[in-house]
Amino acid sequence: MSAGGWTTIRVRDFTDRASVIQALFEAGAEGVEERATEVLTSLRHPDLEALRRSLSRADAAAMLHAEPTPDVDWSAAWKDRILAHDLGALVVTPPWLADQYDPSRTVIIDPGMAFGTGEHETTRGVMRLMQGMIRAGDVVADLGAGSAVLAIAAAKLGAARVAAIELDPDAIGNAEENVVRNGVERSVSVIEGDAGALLSLVAPVRVVLANIISSVLVTLLPTIRESLTTDGQAILSGILAEERPVIEAALRAGGWRVVADDAEGIWWSVAIAPG
Repeated sequence: MSAGGWTTIRVRDFTDRASVIQALFEAGAEGVEERATEVLTSLRHPDLEALRRSLSRADAAAMLHAEPTPDVDWSAAWKDRILAHDLGALVVTPPWLADQYDPSRTVIIDPGMAFGTGEHETTRGVMRLMQGMIRAGDVVADLGAGSAVLAIAAAKLGAARVAAIELDPDAIGNAEENVVRNGVERSVSVIEGDAGALLSLVAPVRVVLANIISSVLVTLLPTIRESLTTDGQAILSGILAEERPVIEAALRAGGWRVVADDAEGIWWSVAIAPG
């Protein structure tokens, strides 16, 4: 049974993921879910033939699969989709699962509109890499902080001061609540504004965390480099595996070296240092 006329759209066999996603947004999608071999969204009363034509123009190989979206009581069922993730020295978990874990290694994130619950591979990639990088007493900047999950994780790993910089005003309240919920308000400051403009104001920092789309990461590389201490490092994420060669070329051109990397699903995260 369809939920209020909604249709689940799956696009497979594509060769140009970005163009397919753009076509879905142009058709009225408010968000998409990216998987290794498909892109999913939901549309209300879609014109499927028009959507097929649009997808064909975007990527001739793309195949559209459509099915009615079943009725679900999302007021309760959405919680079943948010899990706890054990990531070595850290666990990221929603509040209703937090009592199962050691509070000293737990990052509790209340799922809100802000990005970063541990459900996305890019968040997990950064959290794994930062465990080999964050040192006690570090000063850290988290660019595009979203829910502040990475900033909180840095504090839990021993960072003395963390600037969680987020441009979206709708995410700020969620981030501040999560900081208090985790008891790290003395070390984590949530700052609203553009990361490119604000990073130099909180510098020097020893570690920069940036889980942002790859095109923005490339433009931020010079500012990140200028903002690091002499022994500073950065972790970049939000990079599709297929974009890795482009990012690696940008890193070489900017005088960066790769310290470590992490791959999960279609996503690649990388720890870098100057020189």
